Amino acid sequence: MTMISSWRAADVRQWHGHGMEQFHHPRPACLGHGSSLRPTEERRRLLQGLSGTVLEIGAGDGIKFACYPDTVRQIAVAETDSFLLDTVRRNCAQGAIPVHRVAGDVSGLPVPDGMFDAVVCSLILCTAPDLGRSLTEIKRVLEPGGELRFYEHVRSAHHFAAAAERLVTPLWSQVCGGCHPARDTLAAIESAGFVVDHVSRFTVMGVSHVLGTARKAA
Repeated sequence: MTMISSWRAADVRQWHGHGMEQFHHPRPACLGHGSSLRPTEERRRLLQGLSGTVLEIGAGDGIKFACYPDTVRQIAVAETDSFLLDTVRRNCAQGAIPVHRVAGDVSGLPVPDGMFDAVVCSLILCTAPDLGRSLTEIKRVLEPGGELRFYEHVRSAHHFAAAAERLVTPLWSQVCGGCHPARDTLAAIESAGFVVDHVSRFTVMGVSHVLGTARKAA
């Protein structure tokens, strides 16, 4: 997990809601800044138009529960971080949509095939030990035609920046929750057999991000 003791509170605040919003678990409540967490435009875009039953993998600070539309009937959460589970419980209690936890993580979900209308991944696919296996698992639990909503940071399109990301990956992944900054997550989603409907690319504080929707073939 992230060694937050080495970061100043101001360093963490600047990331809240902008790009790597949880910086792979910055422990905002420990720093006394839980009240500064808020829904953002990226979070709303990630979730708009969802309906039915949704699985959110890696709920992070849980603030996204405030962004789910009322067309969603139920939310399941796969979150293994015990600290963040307390934050998730507090935030989901404020919403009107039933939320329950499922055991497992992005690499293994003990739920039946085709159980969910949509899966939401926000800054979690970069931490998967085996990204291909994790995407196969996500596809398994989606119903045919179901959506994968993703908001992830990805490898830079600039050669030298991408090389630097690859260089720092071994140390970075150790101190940042298993994050792999040099991954081309969008290409991996397509390689896993998903059909990408739309994607937005943007850069926040020098870090490349993608936000979009992909479908499991019907």
